[in-house]
Amino acid sequence: MSAYPVSIVWLRRDLRLDDHAALDAAARASERVVCVFVLDPALLRGPTMGAPIVQFFFESLRALREQLRAAGSDLALLEGDFAAELASFARRVSATACFFNLDYEPDAIERDDRVSGALRGEGIDVHTSLDHVYFGADEVLQDGGKPYTVYTPYRRKWTARLQHDPRPPLASAEHALPKLLDRAIIGATHDVPAPEDYGHTSSAAYPAGGSAAGYALLETFLARGAARYADERNFPAHDGTSRLSPHLRAGTIGIRTLVDAALRLQRELPRARASNVDTWIGELIWRDFYAQLLANVPRIAREPFRSAANAIAYDNAPQLFAAWCEGRTGYPIVDAGMVQLNTTGWMHNRVRMIVASFLTKHLLCDYRLGERYFETHLADADLAANNGGWQWSASTGTDAAPYFRVFNPTLQGKTFDPDGAFVRAMLPALARVPSAYVHEPHTLPPLLQAEYGCVIGVDYPAPIVEHAWARRRAIDVFGKALGKNAAAPGSSLTE
Repeated sequence: MSAYPVSIVWLRRDLRLDDHAALDAAARASERVVCVFVLDPALLRGPTMGAPIVQFFFESLRALREQLRAAGSDLALLEGDFAAELASFARRVSATACFFNLDYEPDAIERDDRVSGALRGEGIDVHTSLDHVYFGADEVLQDGGKPYTVYTPYRRKWTARLQHDPRPPLASAEHALPKLLDRAIIGATHDVPAPEDYGHTSSAAYPAGGSAAGYALLETFLARGAARYADERNFPAHDGTSRLSPHLRAGTIGIRTLVDAALRLQRELPRARASNVDTWIGELIWRDFYAQLLANVPRIAREPFRSAANAIAYDNAPQLFAAWCEGRTGYPIVDAGMVQLNTTGWMHNRVRMIVASFLTKHLLCDYRLGERYFETHLADADLAANNGGWQWSASTGTDAAPYFRVFNPTLQGKTFDPDGAFVRAMLPALARVPSAYVHEPHTLPPLLQAEYGCVIGVDYPAPIVEHAWARRRAIDVFGKALGKNAAAPGSSLTE
């Protein structure tokens, strides 16, 4: 006999029916289940929310509602205070339990504690499940029980645990569909809004939301990209990555689904190609690593992991930060990345590292300025991953790039976009510039600038800082806070 006649499944960053831990738990424990999402106007209109992620979530909500309606049920879409709206809806449908998946973000933890207390005060049982990550923050620990702060040993322990504790995708949709509450009982709730309803502007260039889009990307990646992932992932002009990060952020596809798909493909491929898939699994492990780090060290949401980094004397020049934001630095690989971000709501991961290094090291801007800019411009804006990536590039985080590692943006461009296909696609002013000059167009002779339609200072800016000078300054400033290792060797891509 089921424990509950009716249970609510409170959706947040898990907008799917397949492989859904809370939905699966609710379906097993209840006679009927109903999916609920609560819109938070203050958050949606707030300074940390950007158009790409709002549009992605709304598209995903719309797709999920259509899926539920096709099954005779509905997505109950509420708006307002989480606790009040959930409690009111529970009374309306006679629900006595609420199931939801854990979220490790500090604000989400505070919200969930408050809502759980309020619901229990109304006599509603609350149950939580692990879903957003593969292994929880307390499941992959050092032998002494402390959390890992270095990726490589974490990956070894994560991989070892996978061998004896694999977690296949859950058949949550199969379990839940027969138990979905009838649409007539749910009654009328809010329509799925448009981004414009909350002050955002839609764009067809942003990543498409919804589980169907996520599964289509996965299928394409498994068929074409995964077997050459390690070889192709660093080249922004190539379609060498999965582009699944927005779907992982909104939960339109589950992490167990991805790991399971990767392991199955790995078994099917020749050994020489299987290592490419292992590289992709490593990126999924990075995601778990940063999530457990945020859960165990929540202060990193607002300050550097390395306390000594608080002493870094950033310049934070507003005009230089604005040039970076707008793609006007005079370094094509940096500007192309920012144009890609500003127009599509996504940025290639190699380019993310390049632009982050440039902002923090070349321009001496606090990594939190860049972190916040990414947060409001990415469809995959995830606090743990975004913070982890920025603190890595800025040398302020755990297991981060050493402070004397200063990417040379020109060499990065020549190495990972050798014929300039990416920068030309993003920067029309460089469309006709020869490959020999496309990553340093300011060195193009003046007569040729006019011939190729790229007059420096008119069609495309001159570099706003000189690399060698900026590198020396960064090493000096960061070294004063983080240690006297200025003479440590770099690599051909950082000098």
